[in-house]
Amino acid sequence: MPPGTSAPKSVIFLCGQNAIRSPMAEAIARDVLPPTFFVGSAGVRAGERDPFVDAVLSEIDLSLGDRQPVEFDDLGDDFFDLFVTLAPEAHHKALDLTRSISVDVEYWPTADPTTATGTREQILAAYRDVRDRLKARIVERFGEDPRV
Repeated sequence: MPPGTSAPKSVIFLCGQNAIRSPMAEAIARDVLPPTFFVGSAGVRAGERDPFVDAVLSEIDLSLGDRQPVEFDDLGDDFFDLFVTLAPEAHHKALDLTRSISVDVEYWPTADPTTATGTREQILAAYRDVRDRLKARIVERFGEDPRV
């Protein structure tokens, strides 16, 4: 964990539709962080599950299982130590929420891989890039599970 940063015990990753970036971040965080660390994800609005996410997560032996996109407003529990926002609209939503609740917010601008064009392999490369950047950032921010 970088010097000067706090050690949260729970984090929620937020993006626009909880279809690509935030569920990917959640799956990675669940894999590398201790099981006592509470991890969630949501979107400003619920989108549709993206099959490219399943494909690139399976390449690193991760899965979303039967998880479907979740809208932040539909979460039953909104108690998190940290909001990590991955898209501008999610960051604005988090900042609005922190007017009435005390929670830290970090903005990790993350590319939207749905803007990639070309062959299937070129599109998958964009998703892999997001996956790998998220994993590096999660490990840098929170550290790896000491059991590994």
